[in-house]
Amino acid sequence: MADYSILGKRFPRVDALDKATGRALYSADISVPNMLYGKLLQSPFPHAKIRRLNINKAMALEGVMGVITASDVPDRKGKRTVFPPLLAKDKVVFAGQPVAAIAAIDPFTAEEALALIEIDYEELPYVMDISEALRADAPRIFPDSSPNMQSKDKDIIPNNVAWHAEFARGDIEAGFKEALIVIENTFKTQSVHQGYLETRASLADVDTNGRVTIWTDSQNTFLVRELCADFMDIPLNHVRVIPVEVGGAFGGKQFQPLSPLCALLSRKTGRAVKMVMARKEDFTATCPAPATSITLKMGVSCEGRLTAVLAELIWDIGAFPRGSITSLYGSFTGLSLYRIPNFRVKCFDVVTNKTPIGTYRAPSAAEAAFAVESQMDLLALALGMDPLEFRLINAVTEGDKAVDGSIFPKIGFIETLHKMKEHVSHISKPERKNQGIGIACGFWPGASGACAANINVNDDGSVALIIGSCDLTGTRTSLAQIVAEEFSIPLNQVTVTTGDTDTAPYSTFTAGSRITKQMGTAVYRACQDAKEQLIQLAASQLDVKPVDFEFINGQVRAKGTPEKGIPMSTLARISIIRSDKGPVTGRGSVGGNQDAPMFVVQRAGVDVDSETGKVKILSYASAQDVGFAINPTLIEGQIHGAIGQGIGRALLERYIFNQGVMQNANFLDYLMPTAADLCFFDTILVEIKSGVEPFGIRGVGEPPMIPTLAAIANAIHNASGVRLKELPMTPEAIFYALKDQRTNV
Repeated sequence: MADYSILGKRFPRVDALDKATGRALYSADISVPNMLYGKLLQSPFPHAKIRRLNINKAMALEGVMGVITASDVPDRKGKRTVFPPLLAKDKVVFAGQPVAAIAAIDPFTAEEALALIEIDYEELPYVMDISEALRADAPRIFPDSSPNMQSKDKDIIPNNVAWHAEFARGDIEAGFKEALIVIENTFKTQSVHQGYLETRASLADVDTNGRVTIWTDSQNTFLVRELCADFMDIPLNHVRVIPVEVGGAFGGKQFQPLSPLCALLSRKTGRAVKMVMARKEDFTATCPAPATSITLKMGVSCEGRLTAVLAELIWDIGAFPRGSITSLYGSFTGLSLYRIPNFRVKCFDVVTNKTPIGTYRAPSAAEAAFAVESQMDLLALALGMDPLEFRLINAVTEGDKAVDGSIFPKIGFIETLHKMKEHVSHISKPERKNQGIGIACGFWPGASGACAANINVNDDGSVALIIGSCDLTGTRTSLAQIVAEEFSIPLNQVTVTTGDTDTAPYSTFTAGSRITKQMGTAVYRACQDAKEQLIQLAASQLDVKPVDFEFINGQVRAKGTPEKGIPMSTLARISIIRSDKGPVTGRGSVGGNQDAPMFVVQRAGVDVDSETGKVKILSYASAQDVGFAINPTLIEGQIHGAIGQGIGRALLERYIFNQGVMQNANFLDYLMPTAADLCFFDTILVEIKSGVEPFGIRGVGEPPMIPTLAAIANAIHNASGVRLKELPMTPEAIFYALKDQRTNV
């Protein structure tokens, strides 16, 4: 790696003090004069026709300024819409689906008005389980056809399938004949929430010219602009979205359930409208991760090489597919870690009467890895091989094909496996009978999307960076480090501003582990643009060729002659006062295709109480190829948080339904891990530069959760001898598995 003075160093987050002291502003903190407060009326039923909806009594309540239903939504007249209906029309398809929204002078009046809306439902049969949804006699949620159906064989597709695909490579039958051992299992996961602390909140204000201004929690302000413009049937330049801090997202805040409704209420009432979801509303009306059922049949040769895989991946995508094609992506991320010469894969996205699903930290990858990595452990055990060695034999390297046929560029999977092997060699063996360890791996291709950045050089030599991407993980700090390094100035002389959709250059979503990698490239290019302008100014002042300059300690110097240098502040003032080209402003942009695959290997150590089934995490280590660690402290924080979430998914978290209604829609009943449930994590940062210039960065935030579910399952199996194939692995589930084990001995 190059010798840097700021990149690769442990700087604190630039926003840390504001967040620690409460100065940072979140959506619920924003207020404007004379604003109204909005509330949602949600369906109590998972599936029902709306026979009658009367808002007259609610409108008559003193203090109520407006009520909207689906009839108030502008008619798109067949135009494409980019999200499912935000207000139910004709029927509801999940419990918690918004049916109406109210704006009143205070939240209490709005809440009182909800009870005055008269609505008559005719309950319909509902389906909550994907296996039931696929039955021939299952209730059809969308009678005519499932939305977004893309299969060419619609006539042979089971009920409620929204998307279906099949793909293959090689000769599957020959592959299984070649195998010494063939193992087949079905693995299941449940819907889980992203668990962010800040519930959804938005404020919208429509002015007298019909122009909308929105403040909201979002992973993509430009997407919010698109959604609201589409919903209200107005041009994009009539919507301005102002970013605020986001109190956790993890993929769940790409969908916007409130902003368009606030905007429509504001247009109807003539006043700004603010809506803040209660925790129950957030659980039931936003977008959790899907439940899954994944069946894998895998064959392995006597040498330990995979010979064939037959896979069926079924995703419960809830009541509305958003074109997510989750099952296909799951197969890609789950199976692409290993060389598989022969495979056949079937993918199904299935609609049920549950809350529509969304994205959650490496969406679909963790569920797929739970199945694949559990199966890999079983194969290693059957062969009598070490689980790490088994994975090393089958691991993909540069030039290998992923299951979709794409060719892997430079990757660090083998190196990461070796780093974990080295780490494990220094760890003592489990001390007690009921203690065990588990290994699992994860792959994440990373999201992509176009973005741009602007650089302004101030006349005191400081630099302002303006971007359009939201900061969820400390990316403002990492990007500031890039700027400071490029101009050779202290970090405190760089400011990073996330601008609104009117002032900032465009950026796609903050997700998929792409901002530092992709926006970092745009920022670097903006720096080069600004530096070139400064060099041209310096060359004209010192009569030196432009190619002979460098940036050192805030000065633009002629190489080899340090006495020939000019401070950036002087050049910036010249550009403002005397230059015919004007102030120094740099611009950089990058397209959407930056391929930098990410791999992670994890080891879990657990203790399983044989009497109660309680699992205690004793140790945890994660080795991850990060390409180049711009700020190791921020990277470690992302890894720690992801592992904590993965442990919650493995042992505790799930949506619980009774008669189609969620029963644990609060943080008291929806169990999540606390510090008492975790341990200290060892993080091993592997730096194999990607092909993404200039620094070879890879994404960081998503991969660490991918293998955690399987690592815990493998450790429990190693400690207790019971193989859990369904999540979460609660004490009750383990207790009964141990009981069955003793009974069958």
